[in-house]
Amino acid sequence: MPNDTPLPAIVSTEWLAARLGRPDVKIVDASWYLPDSGRDAAAEYAAGHIPGAVFYDLEASSNRSSSLPHMLPSATEFATRMSALGLDDASAIVVYDGSGLNLSAPRAWWTFRVFGHAAVAVLDGGLGKWRGEGRPLDPGTPKPKRGRFTARLDAGRVRDLAAMRANLTSGAEQVVDARAPGRFAGTAAEPRPGLRAGHIPGSLNLPFTDVVGPDGTVLPLDRLRDLFVAAGVDFTRPVVASCGSGVTACCIALALELLGCDRTAVYDGSWTEWGAQSDTPIEAGPPRIDRA
Repeated sequence: MPNDTPLPAIVSTEWLAARLGRPDVKIVDASWYLPDSGRDAAAEYAAGHIPGAVFYDLEASSNRSSSLPHMLPSATEFATRMSALGLDDASAIVVYDGSGLNLSAPRAWWTFRVFGHAAVAVLDGGLGKWRGEGRPLDPGTPKPKRGRFTARLDAGRVRDLAAMRANLTSGAEQVVDARAPGRFAGTAAEPRPGLRAGHIPGSLNLPFTDVVGPDGTVLPLDRLRDLFVAAGVDFTRPVVASCGSGVTACCIALALELLGCDRTAVYDGSWTEWGAQSDTPIEAGPPRIDRA
């Protein structure tokens, strides 16, 4: 079964540099960019990646039969693909991306966690920090030796549409939306056509870009905690993270993990699913924060 010995949720560039080449430490480039970014993650990987890193194609590692973008695949599909990337059950896995914002690496981190692999961490500062420190990069697209990776879904870390509908009534879980304030409030257009504007009623807003500093590293824990408190999050209650399509919601899950909330769930369909329904209620405007 997957490695159930947890790594810290994030590791430093120094930590990784000291372990380059170790057979038990596997490095994964999980870079992914929005279609209108003009960036090609696979081409950038081929141009230069951290030595030993394999390329984790977010779309290819998702459920290709779903009409929704990059939804979780089945455990069998994920295990097959990760084995093809040379990953093993015993691997300690470090994921990074080249966004400078921790855009997509947390999604890969969360996916490994969802499928039972606890020995996975995000590289703090990602490729930008690594490159800025003058550390080595390798070009090309090496073909890894096949590994043996198994997976088992931890359904408690995922929420679907039915669960989110039920939560409207129960209020059992706080919903934290990682989208930008304008999209949350419904004053900015959604990038995907056909989606209504606004947010899930009662949800809170903490943009994923706020949890990292200018160098792409996660904020110090005291500042991170203050951000969540200011957003209205109650650390004694469970949280479901949401966003546009289930990617940057995982940045919220990662930040909460660092703050000791290690069971944050992610609404996989996120706004792409909720906003496309004809019968899901929507609110507009800023979040309603209960300061009582």
